[in-house]
Amino acid sequence: MRFLEQLSNAINHWIEYLLFGLGISMALIVATQVFFRYVLNQSLFWSEELARFLLVWLTFLGATVAYRRKGHPGIDVLSSRMPPSLQKAAVILTHLAAITLFSVMVFYGYKFAYFIRLQISPALYLPKWIVLSIIPLSGLILLVHAGVFLLSDLKRGNRDD
Repeated sequence: MRFLEQLSNAINHWIEYLLFGLGISMALIVATQVFFRYVLNQSLFWSEELARFLLVWLTFLGATVAYRRKGHPGIDVLSSRMPPSLQKAAVILTHLAAITLFSVMVFYGYKFAYFIRLQISPALYLPKWIVLSIIPLSGLILLVHAGVFLLSDLKRGNRDD
């Protein structure tokens, strides 16, 4: 349990730095494209595609950080009115559902990345599997975080009984 928590924290820590770098890069690329298009009357053929790919990575990695920080919105109208034992069961069931969905994300994300492995992006000549590999990768990261949450709630549930 302790190892999984440390792994989750370390992954989240480094992803936050990566997100910062990806965000700055995307902003600079878009600003450069705007400068070239409207000031120099030229267009950078690669900038839009690279910015789009960076946005995809920012979205999926940002979702892992938001999940780790419990920053996603939740609705607790029903669960807050349940007795404590049912609340624990609902929380555990929610974690198990999340783990199932993240596993689907890993499995089908890998299948899709493998399916398009031979396609090349038109402007950057980058294999598209590299761009779409973020789907199973972020699924794995989400699985680590969900495992920590599940084990933590199970451990807490055993102490309360």
